[in-house]
Amino acid sequence: MSKARVVLALGDDVSTDQIYPGRYMATVLPTETPQFAFADLAAFNALLKSGGVGAGSVVVAGRNFGCGSSREQAVSALKGHELIIVAKSFARIFLQNAVNLGLRLVEAPDVAASEGDDLAIGLTELTNLTTGRRFGIKPLPPARQAVTEAGGLIAYTRSRLVGRGAAA
Repeated sequence: MSKARVVLALGDDVSTDQIYPGRYMATVLPTETPQFAFADLAAFNALLKSGGVGAGSVVVAGRNFGCGSSREQAVSALKGHELIIVAKSFARIFLQNAVNLGLRLVEAPDVAASEGDDLAIGLTELTNLTTGRRFGIKPLPPARQAVTEAGGLIAYTRSRLVGRGAAA
């Protein structure tokens, strides 16, 4: 079980354009995309860029987080800050991009949390320590979880190939 603080609370249908605005699409390197995370939320973006948001902090949202385009930069921008995204549901392409890049997602269909709330995140349940409420988690399928835990598809594939070479 991990404990984390909610640093940003959003509603339903948060698009990839809100996460990583299209005007920054010329910047695609994962080392450069984090500076543009939530660029249109100026105060939060400044907090991210100043290091005022620690790794493992939570962005909580409603349904359909990451809808819109298939831009992978939205995920890499969040991954660069090592944020945890807790949402009621995720857009399909965003979910797969997050798995591929190793961004930690928690799907909790009934979650209720506000900025400043402390959460305890387990494998099957999330507890809002501030309100005392508990919420079920819809876990990722085992294969997707393994890729995420490895740090993404490249790290997962590399570990599998190295493992085969050692066994041969």
